[in-house]
Amino acid sequence: MDLLSFLGLIIGFSGILIGQALEGGQLESLLNGPALLIVFGGSLGAVMVQSPPEVFIRALYLLKWIILPPAKNLPIQIRKIVAWSHIARKEGLLGLEAVVENEQDQFARKALQLLVDGNEPETIRGILEVDIDTRERIDILAAKVWDGLGGYSPTIGIIGAVIGLIHVMQNLADPAKLGSGVATAFVATIYGVGLANLVFIPVSAKLRAIIADQSQTKDMLVAGVVAIAEGENPRNIEVKLKGYLK
Repeated sequence: MDLLSFLGLIIGFSGILIGQALEGGQLESLLNGPALLIVFGGSLGAVMVQSPPEVFIRALYLLKWIILPPAKNLPIQIRKIVAWSHIARKEGLLGLEAVVENEQDQFARKALQLLVDGNEPETIRGILEVDIDTRERIDILAAKVWDGLGGYSPTIGIIGAVIGLIHVMQNLADPAKLGSGVATAFVATIYGVGLANLVFIPVSAKLRAIIADQSQTKDMLVAGVVAIAEGENPRNIEVKLKGYLK
């Protein structure tokens, strides 16, 4: 679990709410259903228009990475690759067939199968790099969905503010309705800017960082498998792969 994301959301919203209370404001004044509906519904609708269905669905799927990011343990991965190189050195590439059957990661399984099939190192590299580039491109597009929400929500917040002011102008003769209209106007702006800068844009940035880490892990695996195909010494492979450690 990524506690930093969880704590960041709590601290961000708490800072605003506590600041509001210290200024003497009522926390209830920040709760406005119509304003939230305008900002969130309008922003969501806009980003659905700009996104292909598969990218939008992928963006929703990736959201869980903010709290539960994919497992990343490069030292363990390096030990696995070095173990593969020892098997290949002792038993030949066909000795890795049993490893292929037991490997859970689909990308690693594909890499090992290419290796067992006796493909040339550059052929293996080329095939796997296409996989990496394709997945990274789709995931970056998915992260941009959250960027889109961060871009649209402040503008939709302004639309909400204008709607609230229109409501105020239409009810100048009825003072009882003026308060709700003004509240919707200002709270919609807060919701738009707040969601953009506390949620949507940070989520997009975090996803991009995770996607980069995922690509780096796969790049390391490709480097290791290609080195095995080239017949490099297991010790040299280990030294090379440790260069990916931060």
